[in-house]
Amino acid sequence: MTTVIAPSEAEAAQAPDAEATDFVVQDVPDAVVRDAREFGVYARTGGWAFALKVARSVRPGGQAAQDSPKVSAKAFAELAECSPERVMRYYKAWDMAADDGLVPQFEALVPGEDIELPEADVWLSYYSSRSSASSVRGHAITAAAEAEGIRPTKALEVAENPTALRAAILADPGTAEAARGALLDRMKDDPALQTGMARAIARTDELKKAVAGEAKAADRIGYVRQIVEKGQVRTPAGQTVEAPAAVRAEAERHLSLIDELDDSEETGEWAGEAYEAVKGMVAEAVEADPALRVQERRTKFYNSLQKATKVFEELTLDEVLEEDVLEDDMLQRLEALQEAIGSCISALRKATDASS
Repeated sequence: MTTVIAPSEAEAAQAPDAEATDFVVQDVPDAVVRDAREFGVYARTGGWAFALKVARSVRPGGQAAQDSPKVSAKAFAELAECSPERVMRYYKAWDMAADDGLVPQFEALVPGEDIELPEADVWLSYYSSRSSASSVRGHAITAAAEAEGIRPTKALEVAENPTALRAAILADPGTAEAARGALLDRMKDDPALQTGMARAIARTDELKKAVAGEAKAADRIGYVRQIVEKGQVRTPAGQTVEAPAAVRAEAERHLSLIDELDDSEETGEWAGEAYEAVKGMVAEAVEADPALRVQERRTKFYNSLQKATKVFEELTLDEVLEEDVLEDDMLQRLEALQEAIGSCISALRKATDASS
């Protein structure tokens, strides 16, 4: 038995976890004292306390049994009733620390002998409880974690428990946002992930609608941004012309408001307002310029004529005749179209003769 003197009132008040007791002298079993002291060692040194037990008791690689009182990692694991892999993780952590000069080499350690150990917070820099750390995947995760300035063990733990990661994403907006950013960064260099995400979006109606809405907003913002950055504007008929000063100033005003929005704010309404305002000013500018107005109408007519020509060329007359699917209504529509085209040609010829 070991006699332990009770702490003074001042000392007890400073100990946040101390229980209120009235004893002056208390007899404490040796087993309790031993547990408390071992706990104190672990509290100060963390995993180093257990790594030392491995380092001073397990033979270094290549050393013959007769040359050392130490045992193999396998024998140590059998005595400890755990796996050799677990023992070797502690062994490798000590080996790396020894290479850095933080702890003595294995050969300098004697079974049962204690030494001064590093602080606990250094331990995780050398130890990984994850067997995946030594795999190709583990090395990649470790490198990425170090690049982000976090401990590899944290990243490896998350990678080995995707269910926990899913739960955190579902429950916490901050985690979900971090996951979204990581996926976007990875997709830049991962075509397979790009395809997978695109397929998932295409098969989900809600996501399809959201993507369509964002695409529309992005197109409208692009329309406004082109006016600001290139000084050019696209007219309703599709012409690209120099943007009038007033149009460019209005585009700059709206774009500055959009650029000030946070990532979490919706841009659709702002984009729509900017697009409609600038588009209206462009239409007014076209009508106010006689030469531009003529060119705009000419371009619009050409566009309509091209569309009509393409549609007519796509009519499959052979199939209609071969399969006997022709109906009177089809012929009547074609005759009406022929009359409309004839009237259009006549009007254009008269206009041409009048201008010549």
